[in-house]
Amino acid sequence: MESVSTLYSSVPESLLNRDDASLISRICTDFGLIIPFMHDIGKKYHWYRSLRTSSISEQAVKTHLMLGVGMKSIHTSAVAGIVLSLATVPGFAAEKVNIGVPSWTGAQAIAHLLAEVVTSRIGGEAEMVPGNNATIFQAMDQGKGDIDVHPDVWLPNQESFTKKYVDGAGTVQLSANPYEGNQGFCVSKDFAEKMDITDIADLGRPDVAAMMDSDGNGKGEMWIGAPGWASANVNEVKVRDYGLMDFIEPIRAEESVKTARVKDSIAKGEGYAFYCYKPHAIWFMFDVVMLTEPTYDPAKYVMVQPSDSADWFTESSVATKDALKEVQIAWSKSLAERSPAIAEFFDRFSLTADDVSGFAFEISGNGRDAAEVAKEWVDANSDRVDSWLGL
Repeated sequence: MESVSTLYSSVPESLLNRDDASLISRICTDFGLIIPFMHDIGKKYHWYRSLRTSSISEQAVKTHLMLGVGMKSIHTSAVAGIVLSLATVPGFAAEKVNIGVPSWTGAQAIAHLLAEVVTSRIGGEAEMVPGNNATIFQAMDQGKGDIDVHPDVWLPNQESFTKKYVDGAGTVQLSANPYEGNQGFCVSKDFAEKMDITDIADLGRPDVAAMMDSDGNGKGEMWIGAPGWASANVNEVKVRDYGLMDFIEPIRAEESVKTARVKDSIAKGEGYAFYCYKPHAIWFMFDVVMLTEPTYDPAKYVMVQPSDSADWFTESSVATKDALKEVQIAWSKSLAERSPAIAEFFDRFSLTADDVSGFAFEISGNGRDAAEVAKEWVDANSDRVDSWLGL
């Protein structure tokens, strides 16, 4: 194995500007110096790098610098501070983070993206820890580092957790950079056109339900979400309050089961309805349409989650479409003490719905490894990643 030493230097703020930071970051990356980021402490920018080999000479970096800069002028003293600090700092430890990984594809994609930035750009360590919403939030609340971050918090779906741990206990930090999400119920375009289905109420027609009944029990199947999803609880209440219980059987199963069933139903020309949301790979994979629902009305949207009451189903009443969602990451406030650079990165992190749909399609639609997709995206979007790291 290659020896690993640590690079550290302090550069006065007056000798370092944004252009210098970006340039030095690229140089360090080219030489295998991981963690191209600045950490602002007081009046100095402290640079940390993991050095894969200890054989890089000062002259080699200077030569590479001249070739990379061309006519660009930079502060020589700032670069010298980096070059002259190719030495091990005793006791310096890499920052660590344990990333919670819920079961839906978008969350898995974001989890791997966070891990890729932490490992390849911050030089830290990242571990993936599968778990449902309750498990992840409880671990973040405890602040012991078992799970430090939830990569995809949908609000108000998971509001029971944010009220308890963000607003109440104050142990969890919610990102201020959400992307927009939308959710509802979908059918294939072919099925919608064949049976004249446009609204959620159409699923209660006997002829439509019969087309969706694959097991002969007299009810059409509709996937409402995976076990442990807060949205699956909402959707089960909706099936009841939309008057569909006599016609529709709500099914909970892993999302991969739903995707396979959508594909199979389209291939066989069968009917099938399912919970759907944006962003998601499904919009790239199949020709599907979202059904209309009654316009969102907060007075008709009273949802009690199982974490709040054992009688959540009877205490809930939801007969309206969900409001548009705000989706963001959340992390344990204790992370700022244990891994401050990672916590600062989380605070700046932001994505768009299109970003997440693209990730999800590559993973679910094209069958690619989530870690590979994340690495490719980070390599192709260095400017955006730099902004997350304060460069």
